[in-house]
Amino acid sequence: MRYRLRFLLQEFDLVGPEIVIGRSPECQVTIEDPLISRQHAKLSVSPTGVIVTDLGSRNGSRINGRVIREPVRLKDGDRIRVGTQELVFNELRDAVVRAPRETGALRQCPTCHVAFPEGSPVCPHCGAAVKADEDTMSGLFIEPRRSFTFALLGDVVERALATGRVAEAERVLRRAQTEVDDSLRAGEKLDAAQLSGIAVYVVRVAALARDIEWLAWLADVHRRLGVAPDGAVLDRLDTWHRDTLPGAGTVVRRLADHTATVVDGGADAPAVARLRALAARLGG
Repeated sequence: MRYRLRFLLQEFDLVGPEIVIGRSPECQVTIEDPLISRQHAKLSVSPTGVIVTDLGSRNGSRINGRVIREPVRLKDGDRIRVGTQELVFNELRDAVVRAPRETGALRQCPTCHVAFPEGSPVCPHCGAAVKADEDTMSGLFIEPRRSFTFALLGDVVERALATGRVAEAERVLRRAQTEVDDSLRAGEKLDAAQLSGIAVYVVRVAALARDIEWLAWLADVHRRLGVAPDGAVLDRLDTWHRDTLPGAGTVVRRLADHTATVVDGGADAPAVARLRALAARLGG
């Protein structure tokens, strides 16, 4: 009996006795996802089958949608969910034995952002050409789609902030920062709700960490998109005072001046007025 994990078009033979799934590059299955712990779950392989054990991960592991509390013996077709990723467990009963592949790699299409196995010169999903020197990692490396950040960012950051773990919230937001920057470089438009959700958390973290760079980055994103911060972001900024974040007034004033130059038919005029009033109150 042989066992295998499947993710999209990639398959990974389970060569025991243990396979660790997690965010750490030292894991046999490395998944870059902030909802996944460095060592998230373990697969124990023996002649009698494969057992999955959650390694005390922060967000838990699920088999076929159910959170596991104790080690679980896997059955053919079971779906293992860690973070935002789902891997399918398969039992192979055929007599043909392939040489086990202990490493593999996925790359992410720069156009449609779907993962596919390394080696193909074009993306099998959209047909876009892929440069040969694009980064991959040894082991089964899974790079989730951009959308995971925007869909699940709030829950992760909220939990971190609720327990006073500002540094962890910053770590997750840095991933979001990378996702946003990559989207803008690719000429993609961010959904207004997604941008607002990220922006509100950036404002909160900037104040708690007292880091002006977060606010400067957020202002730059709005400038690059040619939009004004929405009401939820402005409401959060309105809770600030002059000592909340040194230098904030100058950043807000520059954002107000830029927003005023791209006002469309007066739609953003109230936002410009609020930004200017805020800048004055913060010393800008």
